[in-house]
Amino acid sequence: MSESAGSRPTTGYSAWRLIAEELRADITEGRLRVGDRLPTENALAERFAVNRHTARQAIASLSTEGLVESRRGSGTFVTGGSVHVHRIGMRTRLTTSLGDRHSAAGRVLESATEPAPADVAARLGIAAGDPAVRVEALRTVDGEPLALGTRWFDAARLPDIAAVLRRTASVTAALRASGIDDYIRVSTVVAARHATTAEAALLKLDPGAIVLVTEALDALVDGTPLQHQITRFAAQRVRLDIEHAEPADRRDGGSRTRCGTGYEPGPGTTRTAAMPPR
Repeated sequence: MSESAGSRPTTGYSAWRLIAEELRADITEGRLRVGDRLPTENALAERFAVNRHTARQAIASLSTEGLVESRRGSGTFVTGGSVHVHRIGMRTRLTTSLGDRHSAAGRVLESATEPAPADVAARLGIAAGDPAVRVEALRTVDGEPLALGTRWFDAARLPDIAAVLRRTASVTAALRASGIDDYIRVSTVVAARHATTAEAALLKLDPGAIVLVTEALDALVDGTPLQHQITRFAAQRVRLDIEHAEPADRRDGGSRTRCGTGYEPGPGTTRTAAMPPR
């Protein structure tokens, strides 16, 4: 099992959440498997140097997430829960990552055409203050919230994209309806932070839960910037499988490798970075 949370400072962060994080990691990383019994409340209380009520809160949180279930007279057992693998590469599509076993759906929460902030404009290759379409959307898998996304498009190129997204509930379908049949991922930056109160509510997460944040740029196949997006994934429900670009002299069949020194990353490259809470 992972290192005890009892040695961690709990100032500003409830002890039961730290315990839940430890147990969640044990489950999602395979140290506790489906069918395994969790330690008793007394054992958890002793391990983490807390009272039984705190240990009970942690177990209740995992039960709400569907990771464990209590069986009267037997204890609490791991049930698994849904942890989806999302593959990020040159052509990144959530529906492709999920395959036929799961059903993904999207819902536009808010949209507006507004002056592009300087950082967004630079990514889209337009002037700061030029009109851009901003779309806020919620993505669910099998009815469970998985991700919140903020997407920016050049309004001159795609003035009606928000309306088309509302109708199609799919970015790929909306772009195809707008005359764009293919697009590629140019770059992705991955970070992690605690969810804001609003994010936790929309993603149905406990306060203080972690979100994985990807900031990405997609482009047309000729390299023209298409959309800038920031996606906040519920970390407890997803794993990001990142495909890195390879140097030209090693592209021998589509194998995966980490970005190294000595060459410039190309389309599909992903890097990690720290991101402060917002």
